[in-house]
Amino acid sequence: MCNTFTLKNEDGLSFVKETEDRMKIRTVEMAKLDVNKPLKEMNEQEKMIYYFLNCHKGMDDSKIKVMIESDGVIQMLEKRVETISDDGWKKIIEDFRKLHENEERMERQLELEEAHKAQEEAKKALQEANKLSQEADKKVEEANKQVKQMVRKMYEDGFSLDQISEYCSLNVDEIQVLIKS
Repeated sequence: MCNTFTLKNEDGLSFVKETEDRMKIRTVEMAKLDVNKPLKEMNEQEKMIYYFLNCHKGMDDSKIKVMIESDGVIQMLEKRVETISDDGWKKIIEDFRKLHENEERMERQLELEEAHKAQEEAKKALQEANKLSQEADKKVEEANKQVKQMVRKMYEDGFSLDQISEYCSLNVDEIQVLIKS
């Protein structure tokens, strides 16, 4: 869920010694964060992220209240947050929330596009299946037409209904229907 990146120059060398590096960039994959998870099950990173997302609610949020009362790190953050002006903090929170909403919106858009693409592919497959079915129906119709012509020709050439039935694997009733139609 959380990734840490260290800043390096083009040659791959860190700007400062690894032990002194205070310029790390941390990213959070919001889709992997379960904000509804019980506080007891959250690790430290999840608690901090939850705090940053919801600290504007203050003591109105029961999880925030418990964190402020029982967690030293959160207490330190709370003191620092209080030093930021309300307008500045609201902007930070709003920007963070908008970023999260945009990420979710983009994910939904991608899912929608994938679903639309799958639907189009299914339509094409259905059209192809219908086309093949129509071609097969035409071939069956042509074969039936040829059988009908052959039965008529045999009858006209003097073959008996029993002989025609034996050669064509049709019963006498079917042969009579073909001859009359």
